[in-house]
Amino acid sequence: MRLTQFSDAEKEAIANRKTALRFLFFPAQIFSMVMVAYPWPTDHWAVRVFWILVTSYFMFCWTSCFHETAHQTLFSSQRLSVLLGKVLGWLMFVPYTSYRETHIRHHAYLNKPNDWELWPYSDPSAPRWFRKIFAWCDLFLGVLTAPIVYGRIYFHQDSPLKPEQRRAIRGEYIGMACFWAVVLGIVAYYDRWSTFALVWVIPYMLAGFFQNGRKLTEHLGMKSYDPLHGTRTVIADNVITKFCTFLNFDIFVHGPHHRHPRVSHDQLEELTKKYAAEQATNPLPLYPTYFSATRDMLYWFFKEPGVGVNVGADWPGQSEQVDDFVADVTEEVINA
Repeated sequence: MRLTQFSDAEKEAIANRKTALRFLFFPAQIFSMVMVAYPWPTDHWAVRVFWILVTSYFMFCWTSCFHETAHQTLFSSQRLSVLLGKVLGWLMFVPYTSYRETHIRHHAYLNKPNDWELWPYSDPSAPRWFRKIFAWCDLFLGVLTAPIVYGRIYFHQDSPLKPEQRRAIRGEYIGMACFWAVVLGIVAYYDRWSTFALVWVIPYMLAGFFQNGRKLTEHLGMKSYDPLHGTRTVIADNVITKFCTFLNFDIFVHGPHHRHPRVSHDQLEELTKKYAAEQATNPLPLYPTYFSATRDMLYWFFKEPGVGVNVGADWPGQSEQVDDFVADVTEEVINA
């Protein structure tokens, strides 16, 4: 188990967060799943559809929680973050270690050809036709593309993984297979396939749509390798977006998070205001709602699904070799 090395100040900031309320989505999801199985006050199809949509959104919140476990900023105990991350990885068909190692390089090499998480959009060798097809699959079949994108770092011949990391991922794949063998065995024994489809399969597929829609909105079409200018950041100006941001551990405040991947999520909005004031002459890509950020992304989704070199950026220079989250990507990687 590899743990991020936090400074004392970073550890203190993580310990002083108030995170418990953000887990409201968990009991709410359990309740909504029960309502899918046993709809109330009526079993009308519209009621069931409503509860399926609610369940899917709360499943999407689990992907944001998974993201926090990879950064090991979810709890004061890093080992507890890792444990929850491994369980969530089983549920999402994505080994925790492969997700974490892919995500480390996503922060360090944002929009560059070696940004493993934004493949194929960051890959200059991926033709436009392939990126266009993959973008549609990514959006509507995220439950399939996510395991491919995050598993790639394990199966690729040029994988930067060390032997111990490969062993950890192999063990996580085995654990995942055993877990789902038991789950599907129970469903088959009780012959509850239709209930399983309504309570889990359909909401999970919709959650994949929300999750990859978020990923594409924050990244597609972004040219800069700078973390503040190479991502779209949403600072909510309305109650709904604020509430969604809260439930998703502030992942929508994306630029400062990309620059400071060891900073706890509750500090990101203040960092955004600080950087926005400092760079008033070179405005950051800030948006008041997720819809406005998505609107800016749509051109790239339809016309040129790519980032970095694939949307006209100059070829990046050499970067520092990074195998863990750093305190400041701009200073320690880009300007190193």
